[in-house]
Amino acid sequence: MTELNKLGLAEARDALRKGETTSKELTEACLKAIEGAGALNAFVHQTPEIAMERAAAADERLKGNDDAPAMCGLPIGMKDLFCTKGVPSQAGSRILEGFKPEYESTVSQNLADAGAVMLGKLNMDEFAMGSSNETSTYGNAVSPWRRGNEETPLTPGGSSGGSAAAVAADLCLAATGTDTGGSIRQPAAFTGTVGIKPTYGRCSRWGVVAFASSLDQAGPMTKSVRDAAIMLEAMASYDPKDSTSMDLPVPNFEAALTGDIRGKKIGIPKEYHMDGMPAEIEKLWADGTAMLKDAGAEIVEISLPHTKYALPAYYVIAPAEASSNLARYDGVRYGHRAKLDAGDGITEMYEKTRAEGFGSEVQRRVMVGTYVLSAGFYDAYYNRARRVRALIKKDFDDVFAAGIDSILTPATPSAAFGLGEMTDADPIKMYLNDVFTVTVNLAGLPGIAVPTGTDSQGLPLGLQLIGRPWEEADLLSSAYALEQAAGFVAKPNKWW
Repeated sequence: MTELNKLGLAEARDALRKGETTSKELTEACLKAIEGAGALNAFVHQTPEIAMERAAAADERLKGNDDAPAMCGLPIGMKDLFCTKGVPSQAGSRILEGFKPEYESTVSQNLADAGAVMLGKLNMDEFAMGSSNETSTYGNAVSPWRRGNEETPLTPGGSSGGSAAAVAADLCLAATGTDTGGSIRQPAAFTGTVGIKPTYGRCSRWGVVAFASSLDQAGPMTKSVRDAAIMLEAMASYDPKDSTSMDLPVPNFEAALTGDIRGKKIGIPKEYHMDGMPAEIEKLWADGTAMLKDAGAEIVEISLPHTKYALPAYYVIAPAEASSNLARYDGVRYGHRAKLDAGDGITEMYEKTRAEGFGSEVQRRVMVGTYVLSAGFYDAYYNRARRVRALIKKDFDDVFAAGIDSILTPATPSAAFGLGEMTDADPIKMYLNDVFTVTVNLAGLPGIAVPTGTDSQGLPLGLQLIGRPWEEADLLSSAYALEQAAGFVAKPNKWW
């Protein structure tokens, strides 16, 4: 059998059922791969004791039990945004240094209940604010991919950069991610992996450190569309502890993977043909469109007229919600507290703690958010952005009402860039990485990134499919058809 850590979830599940391997062997293979991958800085808190304990329990559960859940015994990584009982959960920030929750997030608990084996916590942009995993208190996560024969370290994307790097480098079979404006789909596209952001409310946000509460959504990052279907089913549930969780049954997503898209209407939005889009991205999109057409889908040009306002609306709404959510980090109850001088009062403690605890990108977004929520600017910025958001959602509603089943777009405006190449004085350049993904969060829709090709330097490129709300099963089936047609099999050459 191939090296065990290189298996996907479906292959490993089948091997476990056939008795060809054990969860203990799978887990040991992944822990060994993690030990040898320090250069990627993907895992930031390793939990080998928890992993081996859960692997042993899974092996017992699997013995002669055909009803064990699909995720039983499968080793995965957990983004540092998910609270995990007794394990550091810092959201990539110094301000949560030393914080070990006394509770488990609903998503991580669902996975544990399904028998999944947690290998440790994964690197991420601080409080999920970033598109390159360069704002983390743990230092940069590094992509396992390289441009041709260059040695330039590349970004694995953000904010779920550690998750993307770990899955692409076979350090785990799959990983959890979160997506507020593209933080699952963009890193998946950059690393040749699959990432799905489900409909807002499909996965519980309880116990996930909040960035922007009306946009955040958890999802899986995996090696294939089938694996994404398996893991999403385990992660998703109704949760009364999350007021935005939808009380809907969770379908068998894997069973929906027929790959038969004959007669499906796939929309191609004309507004996504951005000025200055690289020729390689245009070609990738055209090739993906042709693949879906060859598979029997009907291709329809559509219009999403308010797309051009999505980025500015997002970068008003998300920082506004962040400034509200991050007000709780004050050095009083948990996490980092600054050393105070004689005579300092509570105001000085707040100021010094936040100045030390929050990185520059988080400080920038909190200040922007506080500004747009302030009395003189609330209507001019925040309320106007909310109205634009409603128009963006209506664009999608109108298209789906006209019979479109899913929408095909690029996932990112380029392949992965080098670490440090975008962190100049202009943050707008970095924000433009989210241009194809933020609309999906603003409208609360499901979206999936599928690797479909490589650029001239051998780096992976991905396409995005956007689906109807709550119809992840149909979206996954279309993504499966695209994956089968594209036949993407490239892997990074091991240098780490």
